[in-house]
Amino acid sequence: MCRNIRTLFNFDPPATDDEIRAASIQFVRKLSGFTAPSRANQAAFDTAVDEVAVVARRLIDALVTTADPRNRDVEAARARARNAERYGRPAT
Repeated sequence: MCRNIRTLFNFDPPATDDEIRAASIQFVRKLSGFTAPSRANQAAFDTAVDEVAVVARRLIDALVTTADPRNRDVEAARARARNAERYGRPAT
């Protein structure tokens, strides 16, 4: 599950609230062990996701760096190249 949590800091354009919420959901899923919580646990799960998203946004907004912002397209291409090298290119 944690493989789906991506670095969100120092990108151009900055991380959106949807990206932060998606990372928060993955984090809470990992901590709780639930992919989909039961009805009895749904409220606690949703509250945790909301709180983690608020704290994550606060963290992202508070971090500073002197490095140039990373380009999302360039980083995605690098990740695809690493995966192709690691797992081999799919047969066409």
